[in-house]
Amino acid sequence: MHVVDDVILAAWICFWAYWLVCSFNVKTARTRSSGGIAIRVALVLVLLSLVRGRVIKGHAATVSNPVLQGIGLAVFFSGLALAVWARLYLGRNWGTPMSQKVDPELVTTGPYRFVRHPIYSGIILAMVGTTIAVSWYWLAGVVLLGAYFTYSSIIEERNLSALFPATFPDYKRSTKRMIPLIF
Repeated sequence: MHVVDDVILAAWICFWAYWLVCSFNVKTARTRSSGGIAIRVALVLVLLSLVRGRVIKGHAATVSNPVLQGIGLAVFFSGLALAVWARLYLGRNWGTPMSQKVDPELVTTGPYRFVRHPIYSGIILAMVGTTIAVSWYWLAGVVLLGAYFTYSSIIEERNLSALFPATFPDYKRSTKRMIPLIF
C-alpha cells in the first residue's frame, strides 16, 4: 500500500522538477495575471494539507484495494504523460496560467488537436489517478484544481480570441476545452 503512495509522490516530485527546469526556457511574459495568486496559494495550502494528512493512519478513505491502486496508477501516469506531451508541443510559448507571452503562437498540433488545454487536462487526470490510487481525500484537490483550471482557461481563451481573431474562433469550434468530445 505504501509503495503506491511512494511511487506517486516520487513521480509528482519528478514532474514538478521537470516543469521548473523547463520554465527557464520560455518566451518573456508580456503580462501576468495577478487575479489567480490567491487561488494558487489556497490550492497549494489544500494540497500540502492533503500530503500532510497522508501520515494519519486508519482512515476508511485510504485506498487498499490493489485493483483500484493499479487503475489509479494507470490514470495517474496517463495524465502526467498528457501534460508532458502538451508541454513539449507548446515549447517556448508555455507560461503560468493566464500569462501572455511576447510574440505568441497559436499551437494546434499534437495534443492540442484534441483539446485546447491539454496540460490542464493532464494534471487534473493525474490528480484523479492519485485520488483513485491513494486516498479519496484527494478529491478535494481535484475539485479545486478543476475549478481553477476552468477559470484559467476562460481567461486564456478570451486573450487568445483577441490575439488571434482570424484563427482562434475556428480552432475553438473544432476542439473541446479540456475533455475530448465532451467539454
